Amino acid sequence: MVQLNPQAAAKVLNAATSLRPILGIVLGSAFGQVAESIEVDATIDFAALPGCAASSVEGHTGQFIIGRLGGVDVVVQAGRLHYYEGYSMAQVTYPIRVMAAFGVEQVLLTNAAGGIATDLAVGDFMRIIDHINLMGANPLRGEASPGLPGFVDMSAAYSESLGQALGQAAADCGIELKSGVFAAVSGPSYETPAEIRAFATLGADAIAMSTVPEVIVARQLGLEVSGLSCITNAAAGLAKSA
Repeated sequence: MVQLNPQAAAKVLNAATSLRPILGIVLGSAFGQVAESIEVDATIDFAALPGCAASSVEGHTGQFIIGRLGGVDVVVQAGRLHYYEGYSMAQVTYPIRVMAAFGVEQVLLTNAAGGIATDLAVGDFMRIIDHINLMGANPLRGEASPGLPGFVDMSAAYSESLGQALGQAAADCGIELKSGVFAAVSGPSYETPAEIRAFATLGADAIAMSTVPEVIVARQLGLEVSGLSCITNAAAGLAKSA
């Protein structure tokens, strides 16, 4: 069994930089180019961190990038680990625990998602205001974390203040930021049209195969959370024919 030691991994980050950012960003699919805008102070491959696995998904480089973005000190997780890759929930969420051990207090989680809501079009950005966990798994199941709650309150998982800041940043860039409920499935197969109709009935506005496990662990660790989806396609059965 892989030994996960976020404190040991955080020491590697501490040794690589004098920066101590409180904001962490997870770059999901469709957000990889954000890394090119970072004033880089240090780059650490996942392979250099005790217990950290490597992503096998194209476009997910598997690095922590520490530097400045928009004048703010950040630690950026460039490359996400997915449950559908065969990793355990503990491995998928390990980078969040590493960032928390490094001193991060706020985290922005991004993803590429399929649009379910009729007001979401390809190219839209959606601020996540709540989620539905359809993955059939929970990262806290069977995890004994001394000093941390096992039963985590998810009634306000997404920070309203961070969400408002995200909205203001989007407005400053001339981007219309929509908001909605995000649903997560385990993948790797895509959803059927019948499933999408069911998820819409449940209240889902967008869907993807990530993010929710990290949100749960971030909340267990007491981090403020914000989520951002880029709508890259219409969900199954919803694409308009030419």
